[in-house]
Amino acid sequence: MAVLTRDGRHEVAPRPVDVARASPAEATAALSAFVAGVRARDAAALASLAPAGRPASEDLLAGIAANAASLDLRAVTARYVDQVGVVGDDGSWSGVAEVTWRLGGLEVQAARTDVAVTFAPDADGLGIVGFGTAAAPATRVPLWLRGRLAVSRAPGVLVMVDGDRDVAEAFVDRAVRGVDVVRRVLARFRGPVVVEVPATAADLDASLGVPPGTYSGIAAVTASAGSTAEDDAPTHVFVNPEVTAGLRRAGAQVVMTHELVHVATDAVRSPVEPWLREGFADYVALRDTRLPDRTALGRAIEAARRDGVPKALPTAADLNTRAADLQARYEEAWLACRVIAERLGERKLLEVYRAARRGVSSAWSLQRAGLAPDTLIRAWQARLRRYVS
Repeated sequence: MAVLTRDGRHEVAPRPVDVARASPAEATAALSAFVAGVRARDAAALASLAPAGRPASEDLLAGIAANAASLDLRAVTARYVDQVGVVGDDGSWSGVAEVTWRLGGLEVQAARTDVAVTFAPDADGLGIVGFGTAAAPATRVPLWLRGRLAVSRAPGVLVMVDGDRDVAEAFVDRAVRGVDVVRRVLARFRGPVVVEVPATAADLDASLGVPPGTYSGIAAVTASAGSTAEDDAPTHVFVNPEVTAGLRRAGAQVVMTHELVHVATDAVRSPVEPWLREGFADYVALRDTRLPDRTALGRAIEAARRDGVPKALPTAADLNTRAADLQARYEEAWLACRVIAERLGERKLLEVYRAARRGVSSAWSLQRAGLAPDTLIRAWQARLRRYVS
């Protein structure tokens, strides 16, 4: 109803409008039912949380029940935090939940991360549509929340794959071989080893909560299983299937062994300088291979022929996932560690690395071990020049 006021303006009497709203209480109830279904490994109970008429959501949720059983998920919680984005015309909306979980028999500390959950109205309140949304790009989508996975195990090793069991078993074999190689240098390494293999590179980025394309050119990365990296938080190896699929068997093995060095040395939480961290991992991974040096340094040689021999060891920026000539920088870091081992012996290289893990600068520990940093760089440059000429 409109009325005329003294100043000539028309005002309209307010009328009640039925606007769809997010309900934190209903979201909390849905998440509580979800956690109960996961803990019970109850596929039917989880599938019933999908809104009516959404078979894909039913399949997703039922698959999560299977994952809970095959992964022996424990300490699972999901606490509603806040709404993200707006409510859609159909009443669907997304919220952030803090989710925790751990792998029984392998991990003591639970992983913890924020996960975006999409909800939609259902006859009984609010149903769960799925996980992940562009409205909350900083959140992660743990692999076990992506539907039924293929899971394979060996003593101390677990692999989960968004794919078939043959792929999972192949990665288990690769991880077992990698552990054996790592122990030749780091004899005390016992694991556990957990490997996650999403279906695509985009899924890898989503699993890690990073911007799209961050790991598109990376074969694998070792990272905390959740968003936090406390001293005892679990660390997993995350594989980019689109890159590793193009590698030969030997190359794929080197990638896995490299990442297992990071697991064995707790590189996620260590203050080791990037060139030493990555170079040492490649040193261990390539130590017993028969790969000719010119092949192992192929990209570094090409870069040196084009741009000249580098004046300094690779920096953190040089080893960023999106840096130009990234593979060349990795090879240069490997060569630096190779030179240290040749000059001082493998035991001294290991001492330098262990000192770096304690926060000691590589320059100081190298000097103490008997190799001045400037001497290392000159020897490293001389080796590159030898291959370039």
